[in-house]
Amino acid sequence: MIKAENTVLLLLAAGRSQRFGDADKLEQDYLGHPLAFHVVTALEGVPFRKRIAIVSGTRLDFAARGYEMIENTAPTSGLSGSIKIGVEACRACGADAVLIALADMPRVTATHIYRLLDYADGPDTILASSDGVRPRPPALFGKHRFDWLMSLTGDRGAREMILKAHHVIAAANELFDVDTREDLERLRAMV
Repeated sequence: MIKAENTVLLLLAAGRSQRFGDADKLEQDYLGHPLAFHVVTALEGVPFRKRIAIVSGTRLDFAARGYEMIENTAPTSGLSGSIKIGVEACRACGADAVLIALADMPRVTATHIYRLLDYADGPDTILASSDGVRPRPPALFGKHRFDWLMSLTGDRGAREMILKAHHVIAAANELFDVDTREDLERLRAMV
């Protein structure tokens, strides 16, 4: 088990939303709040060592919600660029692990995050969430995996490593992510 108090929550919110169209998908209304703030609210009771939001040109104020906001000035470098920025900040605060979550996954729960932390078995940990078919974020990496995360390139992020990781199954639709306007409409229809 890795304790939340020794883990940094790294919220990736610097995507370019290319498949969504000309609007920032994270600012879109979902149940009366911006889409990105649902995962923020769901995880606010988890006592992480630190909360970091990697952003790019957003009007959303993650700092008011307890996050250190770090601007990704080169979002075209892909997901790996945001991960590297966040992992560097994790190292600076002496974290034992980093939990990588996506701001466009509004149905993630604290219960699932605690399950990931409970499964963790130390500094070599690699855990991914799964719907029972394929792995995806949120994903947890122990500090011995930080060097590997820093070596990532492009937009694939940590996908290859999480394919090999232990997968923690989440409840149905908990790992739903919003990439397109159609996804947002499907999400709204679930309520």
